[in-house]
Amino acid sequence: MTSLVCRSCGKEYAGNELRWQCDCEGLLDLDFTPSLDPDDVSSRPATLWRYREALPVPDGVELTLGEGMTPLLPVVVGHREMWVKQEQLSPTGSYKDRGASVMIAMARHLGVLKVVEDSSGNAGCSVAAYCAKAGIACRIFVPADNSPGKLGQIELYGADLVRVEGSREETASACMRAAASTFYASHVYNPYFFHGTKTFAYEVVEQLGWKGPDTVVLPAGNGTLLLGAFFGFSELAELGIITSIPRLIAVQSAHCAPLSHAFERGQELVSEVNTLPTLAEGIAIAAPVRGPQMLDAVRCSDGMFLSVSEGEIHTALNDMGRRGYCIEPTSAAVIAGATRYGESARSGESIVTVFTGHGLKAGEKLHALSHGYQKHA
Repeated sequence: MTSLVCRSCGKEYAGNELRWQCDCEGLLDLDFTPSLDPDDVSSRPATLWRYREALPVPDGVELTLGEGMTPLLPVVVGHREMWVKQEQLSPTGSYKDRGASVMIAMARHLGVLKVVEDSSGNAGCSVAAYCAKAGIACRIFVPADNSPGKLGQIELYGADLVRVEGSREETASACMRAAASTFYASHVYNPYFFHGTKTFAYEVVEQLGWKGPDTVVLPAGNGTLLLGAFFGFSELAELGIITSIPRLIAVQSAHCAPLSHAFERGQELVSEVNTLPTLAEGIAIAAPVRGPQMLDAVRCSDGMFLSVSEGEIHTALNDMGRRGYCIEPTSAAVIAGATRYGESARSGESIVTVFTGHGLKAGEKLHALSHGYQKHA
């Protein structure tokens, strides 16, 4: 039986209860035991739903736009070849489709008719798209200065777009007030979202011949992919499909790096830090709600945090473009981190990283950068 469990006080709720936090305001995780037989998977459709027994939703509950099973390709990153998961090829152009597919499938199953969500862009696009597929009304709160391409995409799916003047945290606060009367389809608070993104790990392992990589380099903003991957690799290790959890390398922008600062100081909690504007808007989270959980995941995997400069992000963006990959600047931050990590990685180390989002989502920014309209430290 799947249940919701508070990380703060331990209180349990039924897995089908429509709530996004505990009565004590603590974060909720899912108590769920997956199962999976690799021999059953190969003949199934090439979506994340091929891992049906590992997903915490009832049988017959499925909502798909064809998400999952993105290519895992060898790409030269810096001066060495790595495996790069092509999440920019997801239905809405980012890995967030994994979480939205599972979360909105469960919402539809529970009879939800309307949702609210706050997002820096990609999660809002995904939630809006899957709500459109499910026939659920959707209202997305976004920072007013976000990439126009993402905002236009959200509106294309029929969602009600609410632009909030102020920080990413102020956007979340505005949405949480709306959530007092409407289901909060949050990619940060709703644990079903993370059980969608965990399929990233399942796919990587399947695509490597049911073997785990040595190291995985991922973004660290709100942690939706980092924690999802940690859950997925942990489950696969518990099932005996892989022998150990890969080392997780979490990447932040140096202009907004609260987790990196906490990790370097050995802290258990994350303090909000002073920030500067960054190309990597998707991970510019000054006060990540699941920060302590992200620190725990990285430490458990014997991993580390890296913070990359705007110059490194810009260089990685150009480098991938010259190799034929159109990725958004936030994705380039991850590649910048992978480049830095690769410089000291041991010979023969199996490294996986990711293109998190498509560059066409940030077309105006790419145009400005290519014409030298912005300078970076």
